[in-house]
Amino acid sequence: MNTFVKGTLLLVIAAFFGECLEFFINMILARELGEEGMGLYMSILPIIFFVVIIASLELPVSISKFIAEKQRETHFYMLKHTFVLTIISTCFFVVCAIVILPYLPILDGYHPYVKWLFVLLIPVVSFTSIARGYFMGVQHMGKIAISNFIKKLVQLGILYWVYQSFQFNLELALLIALATLIGSELLVCAYLVAMYFIEYQILSKENKKFIKGNKVRRALFAVSLPTTGLRLFHSFTHAIQPFLVKGALIAAGFSSVMANEHYGMLAGVAMSIGFFPAFIGHSLMVMLIPNVSEAYSNNDNNKLIRLLQQSMTITLLYGVVSVVAMYLFAEPLTHLFFDSSSASIYLKLLWPYFLFHFFIIPMQAYLIGLGLVKDALFHTIWSHIISFGMMYVLGSMESLQMIGVILGMNMGAVLLMLMHYVTICKKLGVSVYFMRKRYTY
Repeated sequence: MNTFVKGTLLLVIAAFFGECLEFFINMILARELGEEGMGLYMSILPIIFFVVIIASLELPVSISKFIAEKQRETHFYMLKHTFVLTIISTCFFVVCAIVILPYLPILDGYHPYVKWLFVLLIPVVSFTSIARGYFMGVQHMGKIAISNFIKKLVQLGILYWVYQSFQFNLELALLIALATLIGSELLVCAYLVAMYFIEYQILSKENKKFIKGNKVRRALFAVSLPTTGLRLFHSFTHAIQPFLVKGALIAAGFSSVMANEHYGMLAGVAMSIGFFPAFIGHSLMVMLIPNVSEAYSNNDNNKLIRLLQQSMTITLLYGVVSVVAMYLFAEPLTHLFFDSSSASIYLKLLWPYFLFHFFIIPMQAYLIGLGLVKDALFHTIWSHIISFGMMYVLGSMESLQMIGVILGMNMGAVLLMLMHYVTICKKLGVSVYFMRKRYTY
C-alpha cells in the first residue's frame, strides 16, 4: 500500500468518527435551538468561516506545498520566517476585528459576547495553521487526524453536558453553541502547537540551509494569496446565500419566519446529512496537495495521472453509494432532526449537488498542487454567478419556491465540477474520456 493510499485511509477513518460526532452535534443543536435557532446558527457560521480564512491566510496549504517541494534542510528557516509573519498578521487582524466587529449589523441579533469569541478565534486559527501546514507537508497525518477527532469529541461532550444540565433562552443557547465550537478549536491549537514545537526543536539540531525571509514570503504568498481569494469568495457566497435564499422565498410568498425555518431545514438538516460523506473528499484533499505538488515539481506526469485516477475512482465509489443511500433513507434520516417532510424532500432533490461536490473537493486540491489556483478561482466565480442568479429567479417563482433554489444549486455544482475536470485534463495532456493520454500526430 503506497503512502498516498495509506495516509488517505488513516484520515478517512479518523474523519468518519469525527463526522459521526458532528452528526450528533447537529442533532443536539437542532433539538435545543429549534428550527428558528438552527437557522440563526447556520446563518452566522459563514461569518466564522470568513474569520478563519482571514486569520489563517491559507498557510496550511502554502506551507504544506512548500514543505513537500523543498529539501528538509530548508524547513527550519522557512518555519522561523513563517512564525514571525504569523505574529505580525495576527496582531493586525486582532486590531481590525476589535475595531470593525462592534459595528457589524449582522451580529445585532446575537449575544454581545459573540463578537469577542470572534476576536479570540483569530490567534487560535493563526498559530494552528502553521502546525497544520507543517504536518500536512511532511505527511504526519496521524496528528492531523487525532486533532480533528479531539475537536469534535470535546464539542459534543460539552454541548451534551451543558444543554442537559441547564436551561437557556435562545440567545444564550446560541452563545453556548458558538463558544463550544471555538473552545474546541482552542484545544486543537494547544495540541498541534505543542507537537509542532517538538518537531521544531528536532529541526533546530539538524543540518540547516539558510533561506532569506523575503524568498519564503514570496513562495508562501504565491500560493496563499490566490488560495485565500478562492476561500474568501467561497466564504462570501456562503455568507450571502442565507439572505439570497430567504429573499427568494419571501418573494415567492413566504413570511420571514417561514423563510428562516425552511432555510434552517435546508442548511441545518439536508446539507448536514448530504455532506456527511464529504469527510472522505476532505481527506483526499489533505493528501493530494503535498503529493501533487511534489510530483509536479519533479515533472512526474505518470504519478500525477495515477493520483487523479485514484482520487476520482475513490470519489465515484463513495459518492454513488452515499447519494443512493440518502435518497432511499431520506425520511428516517431527516426525522432525526425535525419531524418535517420538507427536509426529506430537500435532501432527495439535492443529490446532484452533493455528488458533484464530492468530485469538486479533490479536484480543487489537485488544481492547487498544479499551481492553477487562479483557474479554480475563476471557475468558482463563474459557477456561482450563474448558480445564484438561477437560485433567485427560480426560487422567487410561486410555483417552485425552494425547489427552484435547489435547481439553481444543482446547476452550479455540475458546472463547477466540469470546468475543474476539463482544466486538469488539459494541463496533464490527457483526454476527458476515461483520462486516457491524448496523442498528437
